[in-house]
Amino acid sequence: MQRSIPPFAPTKKPIAAGAKATRRLLPYVPQMSLAERDRRWDRARKRMIMHGYDALILLGNDIYWGMGMANLRYLLQVDSQIGADALFPLDGDPVVWNAVPHMNRPTSPYLSVQEWSTDFRSRGGPRVIAEEIKTRGLDKSKIGLVGYTSTIQPSTLLYGDVVALKELLPGARIDDASGLLQEMRMIKSDEEVDMLRGAGRIARKVIDTMRESARPGVTDAEVFANMTRTHLANGGEPNIFNLFSAGPVEHPADELWHLLHGCEQPLWPTMRPLEEGDIVLAEWHTKYGGYRCHTEYTVYLGKNAPKQLRHIWDVGVECLEASKEALTAGRTIREALEIIRAPARRAKLDWVELGFHAMGTASPEFPTVVYDWDTGTDTLNGYRIGEMVLEEGMCFGNNVDLHDSEWKPDVGTMLSDFMVVRPGRAECLVGTPTEFPAVW
Repeated sequence: MQRSIPPFAPTKKPIAAGAKATRRLLPYVPQMSLAERDRRWDRARKRMIMHGYDALILLGNDIYWGMGMANLRYLLQVDSQIGADALFPLDGDPVVWNAVPHMNRPTSPYLSVQEWSTDFRSRGGPRVIAEEIKTRGLDKSKIGLVGYTSTIQPSTLLYGDVVALKELLPGARIDDASGLLQEMRMIKSDEEVDMLRGAGRIARKVIDTMRESARPGVTDAEVFANMTRTHLANGGEPNIFNLFSAGPVEHPADELWHLLHGCEQPLWPTMRPLEEGDIVLAEWHTKYGGYRCHTEYTVYLGKNAPKQLRHIWDVGVECLEASKEALTAGRTIREALEIIRAPARRAKLDWVELGFHAMGTASPEFPTVVYDWDTGTDTLNGYRIGEMVLEEGMCFGNNVDLHDSEWKPDVGTMLSDFMVVRPGRAECLVGTPTEFPAVW
């Protein structure tokens, strides 16, 4: 007979009667209101009814910078590097399985930092999920599995978990329902935008730190570490996404440097000291209250930047300004892209990415277009969604990554803000400075 895993590990001395998790931490952690929870749960359950689901099983993990948790964060305010699973029924309260037993002593820490969910148990995999479904009489029902998918990351549902659940629940009809929540996350509510505004304020401070830290003699790693400290010390969550790169603008023609776009970890940062004439590039996501604000920026070390580099930057600023006019309610994606890319086409510049990608509890969300129509995959080049109409409340990180191959094939600039689609003109949440970013 299989033994059930208890919700929490036992203690030798009984906990005092009536003792509960402290609530003193709530004012120090960004909170979504219970009204926002109720709004989301109502919308989710309406969609479940329309698709015939009696329950959703959310399977979360830390795949792709922790974005495998995006739907659990959205629906239940649960986000964990160790992963978590949840049962969200059409009727009744949800259950969350999170962490190993010793991390849930004396009780789940989640009971101290959020108010959306109350039933937390230690993680036990498909077996404990199946036991709960049987207990609730849902083992003959239609059940949707929710992982995370994006324009880059395929489904985060793990094959072994899916197979095990189907074997443990042979009478249930189980299929992938991840798209149900992905569609819900596309238009942000006022509370979501407020959380992104908080992330944007931190992102602006990270830009300042990048500018102040990048000096000759300082290592890549020191600049990266200072950016990370600013992110964390101002309330950002310790889920670090920073595509970073640095190197000399002038170098032998037979050397190729990675100075068109930042690189992932652990490729960068390095212990190389910066030098005069270097360029530093970064794309980072400031995560605040579960919401990710995208920013890109460039720093040049020195007073005498090459005129070609200044020209690339100036055209990038034009593209960014055009984005404010392009990302407005009622425009099609095709129309927006033409407006954003027009300055670069006139200047005959090339780009690594030039467009925008949706963001919220994950990145990239839908819709995302960063490549030209005939470049890369259809999920990133907009080939199938050109006539899709932008709606107020969509939120986008800009991608303005330009270079001039006639000058140098491996040196460019990165620039972005973070924009909310509005009527007439997009709302910018970061306030990225647009003067040429030279420091010395």
